Amino acid sequence: MEFDTLINASVTLLVTIDPIGLAPLFLALTAGMDRVTRRHIALRSILISTGLLVMFALAGMTILDLFGITMPAFRIAGGLLLFWLAFEMVYEKRQERKQETAERVVSHDEAKHIAVFPLAIPLIAGPGAISATVLLSTEMSSPLERSALIGVIIVLMMFCMIVFVLAERLERILGDTGRMVLTRLLGVILAALSVQFVADGIVAFMATPAA
Repeated sequence: MEFDTLINASVTLLVTIDPIGLAPLFLALTAGMDRVTRRHIALRSILISTGLLVMFALAGMTILDLFGITMPAFRIAGGLLLFWLAFEMVYEKRQERKQETAERVVSHDEAKHIAVFPLAIPLIAGPGAISATVLLSTEMSSPLERSALIGVIIVLMMFCMIVFVLAERLERILGDTGRMVLTRLLGVILAALSVQFVADGIVAFMATPAA
């Protein structure tokens, strides 16, 4: 296995997953939660994301083909889900729901839901990361190369976990006002990102030859 191949895989997944960019999103999604709950959500989302990416690294396009799903269709679906999240962030719908149940501790089930969606899917193991993993798996087909690819995924997921844990310090610096501004700003950015996901998916979908 060439060293350049390993570096290319590392850089590609680092850019598509973007652990640093996920930190403020993690803060916005877990606003008002205590440290223990946040770390539980972070760990669960990382484990789910790692499992998904490793699965796609091993099986590649076979998984999507099994269900008759194309990558453009997957990208469109992920973009629509992300837009729904962005809408709630901009208009503080999530905050309204929290105020209706004021001072209620976040339940274990709610924490699990947030960890699965939108953290694990589509923010961490989203269409970009999955498509990159599938592409890399086709280029790194030998057992040694596949093992190296899985190793890269695990290291990047550990880095994401560290970023999530350190994100708590950022929240203390921002305060309530700063967090509110950041949440709405990120909501707008997420909305634009989701539209880009959908647009790219539609273009790729239209360019795909009919079966």
